[in-house]
Amino acid sequence: MAQERQAVTDGPTTFATVSAMAERLAGAPYVAPPEDLPGALAGLTYDQYRAIVFRPAAALRLGRHFSAQLFHRGFLQRKRCALYLQPKAGPAQAVAYEPGLFELGRALDGQSFPTTLGFAGFRLHFAATETPPGRPRGFQEEFLVFLGASYFRLRGEGQEYGLSARGAAIGTGSAAGEEFPDFTAHWICEPEDDAKTITVLSLLDSPSLSGAYRFEIAPGDPAHIQVTAALHPRKDIPQLGLAPLTSMFLHGQNGPGARGARPFDDFRPQVHDSDGLVVRSGADRLWRPLVNGRPSPQISAFRAAPLSGFGLMQRERTFAAYLDVEARQEARPGLWVEPAAPATKPEMVAAGASPRAGDAFAAGQVQLFEIPSVEEYMDNIVAAFVPDAPVRPGHPIALAYGLTTVGAEPVPALPGTLARVISTRIGSPDRLRPVDPPIPGRR
Repeated sequence: MAQERQAVTDGPTTFATVSAMAERLAGAPYVAPPEDLPGALAGLTYDQYRAIVFRPAAALRLGRHFSAQLFHRGFLQRKRCALYLQPKAGPAQAVAYEPGLFELGRALDGQSFPTTLGFAGFRLHFAATETPPGRPRGFQEEFLVFLGASYFRLRGEGQEYGLSARGAAIGTGSAAGEEFPDFTAHWICEPEDDAKTITVLSLLDSPSLSGAYRFEIAPGDPAHIQVTAALHPRKDIPQLGLAPLTSMFLHGQNGPGARGARPFDDFRPQVHDSDGLVVRSGADRLWRPLVNGRPSPQISAFRAAPLSGFGLMQRERTFAAYLDVEARQEARPGLWVEPAAPATKPEMVAAGASPRAGDAFAAGQVQLFEIPSVEEYMDNIVAAFVPDAPVRPGHPIALAYGLTTVGAEPVPALPGTLARVISTRIGSPDRLRPVDPPIPGRR
């Protein structure tokens, strides 16, 4: 892996460069990212890890409107993720760890760590169109985080973080257990001085596949990421989830009356980051409310041939629906996935793309996984597109799709004149029209 990364320093790193690295990785045995944490970091508690704060003055300045801050390794964030700055010209430059970049907190007072420690991830900040009240002029607000496995979280202007996106999902809900690929390296591309968009290149690796990603990122309201990816399987993958989304649904309108679900004893009327799944295929659009509290996980599948788009939405948009002044779940974004138009860009062809980059979404199903949970910090909802086409070594998969944050609907990201489901109620008809004998299973 070190030799792969050293090779890219001889010239600018591009998407084709990273895809060639991923292809070489896929042809070799998998090597897990190092988790060689010093004991002082491995033994941190949740609160002690949260006390490690990046010094804003040390942020990487990216043009006039962007900056990047870095995440320390420790607690659950054990794996090292290589970070590079790709200048507008010339070779990529490795971002070196220095203890002075962080306030380490009381638990690590007086500790020092080697420059080889590296980082767990990074977050991007952007200067919004209008400076928020009480903030200094030119204030840059955080809007995107890459941290942990292949997870990343995006929020639009004025929104709070909620659900996450992922690079890929492998074997979600399978008896063999889920495999979580890692982003092992990121290249943050320096934008033009006045640019309002920024590009990040990322290398993904796992026992089953490796891949290259290009994220073309536009913050704002809504925020948008155009994703281009080339995946190189190491072996047959029976269940590969593309453009996966991960969220939390503890309880809401949809749960207590659903078949086999139990009510929650909570003073808050609802607790969730998303309350339903939208799937669009051709002229058809489906809404599936989320449910928690069943005795066992449930997998649902929704046919799409071709897929026009899917997303996990948060349609309850009033504070009274949640009564949580800290979580502000009414301000959490939905996220809409939309396959891009067919692409024939030279770099996609070089990365092993078929003539149509959107072919991976041509036929398959959107799978929804609902995992019973009693804790709101647990992400228990996963939605991903699983293609019909077999996933085999030597057959790269080219992807092109957009991710768009969604607030109060209707929004341009979800066009059409169809009515929208905004509320769901479930209960027993025996309460209104009893039958003898009663049929408890009727809902």
